[in-house]
Amino acid sequence: MSAKRTFETLPRSGGGTGPSRPTLVTNERPIPPTGHVERNPGMPLDLDVVRSIRVNRSAVERRAATLPTRRTVKKEWQAAWLLRAITLMDLTTLSGDDTPGNVRRLCAKARRPVRQDILEALGAQDLGIRVGAVCVYHGLVPTAVDALRGSDIPVAAVSTGFPAGLSPFEQRLEEIHASVAAGAREIDIVITRAHVLTGNWSALYDEVKAFREACGDAHMKSILATGELATLTNVARASVVAMQAGSDFIKTSTGKEGVNATLPFGIVMTRMIREYFEATGYAVGFKPAGGIRTAKQSLEFLFLMKEELGRRWLEPDLFRFGASSLLTDIERQLEHFVTGRYAAAHRHPMP
Repeated sequence: MSAKRTFETLPRSGGGTGPSRPTLVTNERPIPPTGHVERNPGMPLDLDVVRSIRVNRSAVERRAATLPTRRTVKKEWQAAWLLRAITLMDLTTLSGDDTPGNVRRLCAKARRPVRQDILEALGAQDLGIRVGAVCVYHGLVPTAVDALRGSDIPVAAVSTGFPAGLSPFEQRLEEIHASVAAGAREIDIVITRAHVLTGNWSALYDEVKAFREACGDAHMKSILATGELATLTNVARASVVAMQAGSDFIKTSTGKEGVNATLPFGIVMTRMIREYFEATGYAVGFKPAGGIRTAKQSLEFLFLMKEELGRRWLEPDLFRFGASSLLTDIERQLEHFVTGRYAAAHRHPMP
């Protein structure tokens, strides 16, 4: 895996031909996989690659600032993109006051995320629109599994001492085993941020690899807690280590940090996914989570995926939103397209 392909060489300002500087900006995309995506098996830790990664923050921020202005969709095309966003959603409840009743209502919403009259007006009543997964705490996994029985909607469980990830290591492994045994088909693990902040990449690799082994057949999403990693370079390096350790997805945040999913984090992480795919042939998924509350924000992340990784990364096996209130705003936007009026939020209730 060559770190050099992470960067595009740009001439100095003024158009000179002197020494150039590396920056995390390129328009090239990998050839996307088709059909079934083979699971990422991981690879040996390559510290030369990890330590050579540098991110040009100014270039990333410029790219993030222009992304929402470069592409826009309106009318029926926007409605279609928003329906796609629903199918990519991990409908989530991770509150201290969660109850079995709340989770059952959430699962009912997961099965039918949009009101039937809106789907009929859109001509989408036969498309089988449903969310990508339902994400809950471990203690509510059995409730969610039971409520979703027969729907084939997977249950995702947050694990490994979520959200801080500071419980004893053996206890974190046991959490994974327990959630898988309870029926969770996806496990969202949290990394030890201190490994990233101190540059202990071997410890991070060993930790994530052990979590992947504990997951077994359940797919693993590695939460990097990007808002707590200090620099974009750290985000990039942590992304690569997590993928080398066998992560099926890399995920921005727990949703509990001060800063969660942002476009700059998304750009850096998708570039690392691209680099890893080009080097290994294994496609890793991406999950932005936390702070994505509006339909407009969801469209921006969909545009990001389309431009950075291509159409194939707009399917549930390679892209997910971690969200809860987002669904309400998307449903309001769809009703506005159908009726020309914005509905009150209570017309599209969430549990």
